[in-house]
Amino acid sequence: MATKSTNKQQKKLQKADHYDDDSSSYLKYWDGRDYEQASEEVALRKLLKGKKFKKAVDVGGGYGRLSVVLRDYADEVTLAEPSQQQLDIAKDFLKGKPKVIAKKAQAENLPFKDGELDLAMVIRVIHHLPNPVPAFEEISRVLKPGGYFLIEFANNAHFKNRLKYTAKLQRLPVDPVDIKTEAGRKKNDIPFVNHNPKTVKKQLAQSGFKLVDQLSVSNLRSQSLKKVIPHKTLVSLEKAMQRPLAKTYFGPSTVYLLQKV
Repeated sequence: MATKSTNKQQKKLQKADHYDDDSSSYLKYWDGRDYEQASEEVALRKLLKGKKFKKAVDVGGGYGRLSVVLRDYADEVTLAEPSQQQLDIAKDFLKGKPKVIAKKAQAENLPFKDGELDLAMVIRVIHHLPNPVPAFEEISRVLKPGGYFLIEFANNAHFKNRLKYTAKLQRLPVDPVDIKTEAGRKKNDIPFVNHNPKTVKKQLAQSGFKLVDQLSVSNLRSQSLKKVIPHKTLVSLEKAMQRPLAKTYFGPSTVYLLQKV
């Protein structure tokens, strides 16, 4: 019979197994997603503008696509990624770019001392975590007092969803919403959830963080718009929309900038 600790470890490993599967490539996933990549870079740069850090970590950063952007703001950046396949891809992707240290690690068990870092970034990660609190608490542990935490998450309160729930005379769910496909459920694949931003804000506060700033991201994410509006125009519009739409949670992604209390 498996012990509780063994089961816990197996669940942690399963989060990385999806990205170690040779049948799916996270690098190829970003083909045709230049707008989404640009939107996240715009948000990162907007929130970190004028700041400089000594040591930062990109938690669950895949093959390092945004770790290299983080190097513009930190002297030392570690890519903490649980998938070996992603780390192998990172070796090639990061060649010739500003140095990024790559380590195999889970969000709930980071290889740093208490208070060692002054910036942590988590982008496109907590949609795999129905309960992100253990990860939030671990990030709080490794950050020094006053350290910054930049987090993006799939926002269940975005404009289209609000219209959908209103039409059904339903309230927005407070708890995470499972958006896995039927095929994913049959495979017992890793979780894919959208989060209520107000719930995430409460969880972050309980984990020792105060909100400093927020943005609405990927506000124009639409295959139809991509076909008719030039990329540069889309990105320019996105840049102008991120802060004005932030408090309405308009876009499918929300980004918070927080500080450890």
